[in-house]
Amino acid sequence: MSLLPHWSSRVFSVELDGAPIYFGVQEKFRGEEAPPPRVFRDARRDSCYSVLVCNRDRIGRAKFYAQLKDKLSRDLPPKCVLSPMSSFLPDVKDSLIRGYFLRADSECASLTERILGDLIQHDPVLVCSYLQRENGKLWTQHLWPHPGSETPREYCVVPSAEPQYHPSTLNIVNSDVFYSFEEAYEVLKKCGDIIPEATSVLELLPSRVEARSKPDFPVIVIEGLDATGKTTLTESLRDTLGAVLLQSPPQCLSPWRARFDQEPPLIRRAFYALGNYITAEQIGQEGMKTPVIVDRFWHSTAAYAIATAVSGSPCNLPAEGSELYRWPSDLLQPSLVVLLTLDPEERKRRLRDRGQGKTKEEQELDHSQHFRLRVEEAYRRIIGPSCITVDASPSADQVLQQVLRLIRGKCHL
Repeated sequence: MSLLPHWSSRVFSVELDGAPIYFGVQEKFRGEEAPPPRVFRDARRDSCYSVLVCNRDRIGRAKFYAQLKDKLSRDLPPKCVLSPMSSFLPDVKDSLIRGYFLRADSECASLTERILGDLIQHDPVLVCSYLQRENGKLWTQHLWPHPGSETPREYCVVPSAEPQYHPSTLNIVNSDVFYSFEEAYEVLKKCGDIIPEATSVLELLPSRVEARSKPDFPVIVIEGLDATGKTTLTESLRDTLGAVLLQSPPQCLSPWRARFDQEPPLIRRAFYALGNYITAEQIGQEGMKTPVIVDRFWHSTAAYAIATAVSGSPCNLPAEGSELYRWPSDLLQPSLVVLLTLDPEERKRRLRDRGQGKTKEEQELDHSQHFRLRVEEAYRRIIGPSCITVDASPSADQVLQQVLRLIRGKCHL
């Protein structure tokens, strides 16, 4: 109910073919009739609905949102089309609420409404239906009442301009990307009752994390997509420099990665964020004795999270210089970060030659060119430190020599 006083100020976004379509609502139609938002133009013979998750507890909200998709996909008729949806107040942080937009043909509308009616009886959701006026051009939005609440509210659906920034950027801070140890720690701590493995992870963490000065020896991070040659390069650097090779996420988290990969982004990202702090603790210890090479670090954690949260083309990413690209103030900063890049077709060929199973994110990289471009651009925009790009297409030895020259120039080794 706290959403309703500002309901007419909210913008609604429906993901169609990987791009957001926006519309708004208002109390009455004003001025000349405008064409209906594109999400409704092809739905003249269909019934349309939206389901928004309104749980106040963000962990419960994240869990329920993920479960809701499975429930709707399982229970709704096959002809019912399900699309991701969100609602937000423009430029207001943490105002984004997520849900799904449904299109059902006339044959399955009654069953769809019965399923949505059952949802509203027990679950933290807000359901709306969308009806077409007789003239075929105007649509209205009807909020369904919860048990014991007031009568339904009706609003007029109107087109909405595309916001300056993708709406997902409103909720990225300490939700998709964590910028402090404490924020990530609190999420996993609250998960202890529902995810027993969270307690085991917390026991591995350093007791207190503070921003530390750099170790006596250089810390070199190697970043890049899978099959760009990170493993070959990091092992060669270790042998050539007499360095210690570390990984992020660290090996000690391996027993729980599969478990947390099944969780919604809020919990999964908190898990991997804490992995960076465990790696930082290891870097601090080893870097007092010898150079340290790190296979991935915070750049990967942030780049993949931002690219996943923001849909569409790379132009939807937060603008360069945004606070969303800043390095966490309490996380050890490396001396040098090298980003290996490779032609997409050559990278796919190398992946095929490996014959290994693909991670979920690797499958997404193959499936969506936009996702790959968003990941690569997010890598480049992270600052404090920024990445230095190195072309990984030459031979392994040539790439090694180029990176060694960078290290000698930047780190004086």
